[in-house]
Amino acid sequence: MQHKTFSIFPVLFAIAAGAMVASSASFAAGHHASKQASHKKAAAAVNAQPPLAAQIALAGNPPALPAKAWLLMDFDSGEVLASANADESLPPASLTKMMTSYMVEQALRSGKLKPTDLVSVSQNAWCRGSSTESCMYLPLNSQATVIDILRGIIIQSGNDASKAIAEHMAGSEEGFAKLMNVEALRLGMTHTHFMNPTGLPDPAHKSSAHDLAILARAIIRDSVDYYPIYAEREFKYNGIKQGNRNALLYTDPSVDGLKTGHTEEAGYCLVTSSKRNGMRLITVILNTHSAQARADETRTLLGWGFSNFEKVTPIQPNTVVTTAKVSFGKVDTVAAVMGAPWMLTVPRGQQVQTSVQLKSGLEAPVTKGSVIGKVVATSNGKPVGETPLVAQADVERAGLLQRTWQHLAKLFGR
Repeated sequence: MQHKTFSIFPVLFAIAAGAMVASSASFAAGHHASKQASHKKAAAAVNAQPPLAAQIALAGNPPALPAKAWLLMDFDSGEVLASANADESLPPASLTKMMTSYMVEQALRSGKLKPTDLVSVSQNAWCRGSSTESCMYLPLNSQATVIDILRGIIIQSGNDASKAIAEHMAGSEEGFAKLMNVEALRLGMTHTHFMNPTGLPDPAHKSSAHDLAILARAIIRDSVDYYPIYAEREFKYNGIKQGNRNALLYTDPSVDGLKTGHTEEAGYCLVTSSKRNGMRLITVILNTHSAQARADETRTLLGWGFSNFEKVTPIQPNTVVTTAKVSFGKVDTVAAVMGAPWMLTVPRGQQVQTSVQLKSGLEAPVTKGSVIGKVVATSNGKPVGETPLVAQADVERAGLLQRTWQHLAKLFGR
């Protein structure tokens, strides 16, 4: 009887060879991925804009930022604290959706829309999902509530959500774009023209850093009930959870909005709002070279703003600022007070002076709270703000006999 002898060495050799091949493949794949990442970083560096110096700056040593346009605005006054190319019309990418969401918010505010209203998803609005656009992933021919649509626009930057609400509110994207442009003009956005509710590329679809800051300010001011959505870090819909693309929401607790944008033509864009120690600042970065860059440049701009500016109260609330003369009233004067608390944002340590301007020829009757003048604040000879003065009390019109006497007194210079 013969016995066959089997050697284990060929088996071991085969296993070792396979491991070496797998290891080599893994190394090659890893090396390829590393090379791809390096190429992406190199391409981003090549595409980086040169540092753009400030053309307007109300404090010293403003940063120069590698973007096509940038701006820093004080929320309370709307004053531009520093900017570069602020009025140049540029592609806004998904920053467009700030106007889309603003219009939804105002329709909710007025009662034209209700949060629970259902919005249908047409073939045109439906998003198939690809690397070229952002989606909320609304199913075709489904319905979603307005409040979910709003979250999908703001948090997930959904093109499908934007198109669906546009068709719901205006019948078509084109019709909605016309409403967007009317609203832009009303807000004073003079370098903006919208062609669609998404920001997808179109040669005529443009906005500017200053206009987008005006829009951000309007959202914060007018959409109090819905503005907290802009700070939400994630939203889950249709079983798909997506994170907010605004990186600063995860790293800076003072940041509470607003919107990112990106297309190849527009570059990487970001509009942000941050509130620290009672001061709220708005930043706009347009066309920088990466998502990391738009976040870093925003941090730099906010850091400079909060370090170089402060809030001041030129006149304390409930203070009688001056006394206004009133003709033909039962009394000759009325106290003038501020209509609302007044705070200014000025460079740190800078002195503020005030002057009063009253309406000339003030005659009775005067109603309590009616505007009878204003206070103008200046610093280093330049105006930095103003606030209305209002009557502290009613002044009734005098009777005929008293008015006749007052007329005669005026006539003879008494």
